[in-house]
Order: sequence, then structure tokens, then C-alpha cells
Amino acid sequence: MKTFKKLLVIGGIHLAKHNEIKLSHKLQQASVKVGSARTAAAKWVMQHASLEACFHGAYFSGSTVGLPDDAELSVASDIDVVIVTTQAEPPLKLGKFIYDGILVEATYLSWNELASVDRVLTSYHLAGSFRVDSIIADPTGHLRKLQTQVSRHFAERMWVRRRCENARQKIENALRAIDTSAPLHDQVTAWLFPTGVTTHILLVAALRNPTVRLRYLAARDVLTEYGHADLYPDLLKLLGCAHLTPKRIEHHLAKLALVYDAAATAAKTPFFFSTDITATTRPIAIDGSLELIRAGYHREAVFWIVATFARCHKILVADAPPDLQRLLAPDFEAIIADLGITSTDSLIRRAEDVMQFLPKLWETTEAILFANSGIVSE
Repeated sequence: MKTFKKLLVIGGIHLAKHNEIKLSHKLQQASVKVGSARTAAAKWVMQHASLEACFHGAYFSGSTVGLPDDAELSVASDIDVVIVTTQAEPPLKLGKFIYDGILVEATYLSWNELASVDRVLTSYHLAGSFRVDSIIADPTGHLRKLQTQVSRHFAERMWVRRRCENARQKIENALRAIDTSAPLHDQVTAWLFPTGVTTHILLVAALRNPTVRLRYLAARDVLTEYGHADLYPDLLKLLGCAHLTPKRIEHHLAKLALVYDAAATAAKTPFFFSTDITATTRPIAIDGSLELIRAGYHREAVFWIVATFARCHKILVADAPPDLQRLLAPDFEAIIADLGITSTDSLIRRAEDVMQFLPKLWETTEAILFANSGIVSE
């Protein structure tokens, strides 16, 4: 199969123009069991992270929390680990790396964020990790006490509703804070992620993991399960992808693969997402998105494609030659234009559309809270 039509060299960066998406070699590797991935991640914690003077414990987070050990970890997934530190300002996250053949993502979190049980129970992005025993290391015993308390109250209606409110507040605060003077890629990121949190409100109400890359697919399942499938097109409309075809989205993914490889090659400046844009992590952004498209979930792939596009351009602006930035900019402009964003004004209007949709979203959230048999009275 012919995969290249032209090779450019700009500023020392080799740029391969794709006719078709070139899959990462890692996609061909057999997936591993979640239990094996946890073992590898825990080994890394004990042999490396635990040796730091500020180490206060570690636990698993992310999409694997709650999965059985014999579940398979997709090649488009990693195992998330949170390193709790005594530092008030935690270091920049380590991000993704390979350890014992497993893709691990490590993030630092200040113990201050976990000091209050009520604070954790209210936080929709923290509470889920302590719903089950996710603790890797706990030298002081504090994490175990926290986990016991959080798991005991996790499904109580008051706390579930507060976590839904926490997600809603995150949307409102972020959309109101969009910096219209920022570069285009930063403006898109500032609009995209809070828009995507609309799915998290529903997932939290359903006691589901508020996943990152697969949030729209997960929200679709929840809405279908609870009899509110008619709301799902509204979520896609807010994102701007309801009308896009599989062919068009796969076209954008092919362009992203080109931009991704250029950004991964050029990257020097550290960003919190830097390890998401590397040859090692390419299977998540590119191969994982292609899997969604080929499985019939093309619109569900759009969120992470756009997020990755914006991050790649942030890297390119920081580290790539101006000629390369100009060459690749039209591909990013094309996908956001397909989402209906052609200017700062149109982006702000889209943000306002999300804000105006929140009352309707909250009605559905309340209905799920009421119907969810897993939620208990205080």
C-alpha cells in the first residue's frame, strides 16, 4: 500500500505527506491485561517515585479504575498513576512513558488536594479514583483512611449531585475565562475542553468514569441506557460535528497524523501535555481515533482529534520553523471550520451556546440522578 506522496524537509524536520493514515507499529502488538499493567506501574512507583523525599503515596486513576485484572488494556490506552507529594505546588507531571513494556502516565498531586474527605467527594475528577481500592503506596496511612471514607459516601445522592454541580461550574468558569487575545489554538482548547465536560456531568450522574478521550462515546451509552438518547445529537451539535461524515473525519485524521509527526519531531519546549505528542504515544491519538472511526463512531473521535490538533500547533508555534507552521496551519483551520469556528467571534458564540444549553442538560442530569438505582439516600 502506498502511504507517501511527497517528502519535504523544512528546518531539518522531515515531513511525510500521507495519502492514507500510517498506523503506528505499536498497534500491531498484542494488548495486555489490566492486572499486568497495574503490576508494572506499581513496580515503577516503588522503585522510582517512592524514593523522592516529598513522596506521600500513590494511587491509580483514569479509565482503568474499577476494571478487573483480567480485562484487556487497549493499545490506545495507558495506565494512569497519581503521585501524591507533600509539596504545595507539585512539579510538572511526568506524563506518559514506557515501563516494563507498559505505557504509564504519571501525574503529581499535592496532598493538600486530598486533605479533606468532603473536598474529594465534591471533586468529580478526584472522587472516582477512591470509589474502589486504587492505592499503590501509602506510607502514612492517610490515603487508606481517605479511600475508606470516600468509598462509603461516594454513591450518596448529595455527593453525586455536588460532583455534577462541580462539573457544571467548571464549564461555566472556563467558558467565561476564554482569552480572546490568545493564539487560535489556545482559544480552541479553551472552548473545546469545557464543551466536552458536558458529557462528564452525565457520566458523573450515572456513576461512570468521566473518561477523557472516549467521553462522547461513554455519554452516548449513558443517554441510551437511561432513555435520553434524543439529547445526544445536541451534544454533538455543541461540538459542531453532528453533520460530519466518516470520510471527512478520516480525512482530518490523516492531516492530524502529518501534523502530529512534525510536532513530535520538533518538540523541545515542555508543556503539561508534551508526552501526549510523541512517537511512543502516537497509538492513542492516531490509531485510537482511527479505530473509533472504523467502528462507526466517527463523530465520537472528533473531540480528541481536535484537542490533539490544537496541542500539536502549540508545540509547532513554540519549536518549529515559521515555514512549517505556515504549511500546516490550513489543516487545523479546516477542521475547526468544519466545526463552525472561523473566527474568535464565532468561537465565543459557540461558548455561549454551551452556556445556554446547560439548563436543559441539567434537567436530564436530574432525571438520571433520580433513575439511577446505584445512588443511595444519605
